[in-house]
Amino acid sequence: MPEEIEVDTDKLREAIAEEVEREGGNLLRTVALSTAVFAALAAITSLQAGSTANEALILKTEATALQAKASDAWAYYQAKGVKAAIVHNAQSAWSAADRTPPAKLAEDEARYLKEQHEIDTQARELEHERDAKSAEADHLMHQHHRYAESVALLQVGIALGAVAALTRKRPAWWASVALGLVGCALFAYAFFSGL
Repeated sequence: MPEEIEVDTDKLREAIAEEVEREGGNLLRTVALSTAVFAALAAITSLQAGSTANEALILKTEATALQAKASDAWAYYQAKGVKAAIVHNAQSAWSAADRTPPAKLAEDEARYLKEQHEIDTQARELEHERDAKSAEADHLMHQHHRYAESVALLQVGIALGAVAALTRKRPAWWASVALGLVGCALFAYAFFSGL
């Protein structure tokens, strides 16, 4: 029987390992770079999401305060209306008794009606301002939701980047990049819709 021929495979194994390491090293650098970019954008987007939510809450608080002022104004308006009605009824009582009502009653009624008109204008202005602040707050909350969705997609993209780095599988990295780019697009949409 002939002796077995020994083939030196050590060099072949080393060459294969170096090629795998070189290819894996390029992938790891690419994954690390894309993940770092997505992480930076996620941090900025998260700050924007928090900022828009805080601003919306402030505007809603201001709208609530304006609503309280408008409600107070309407109550004052009604009080002036009641006073005008009382004075008018007093004039009617004088007239029913075939007597001339005092001029002061007519002056008071006219003054109450004038004040009531001024209060009506003020209350409507407060309600208009309230509505404007509330609408702006609603827009900011819509913008906040887009930022929050962007952060979520960027975070999932970052997680898939970690999976790609651990498994050294390009499809996981492509999925990471795809989700990260969708997150970037949502960030841009939210940002530019707020300008």
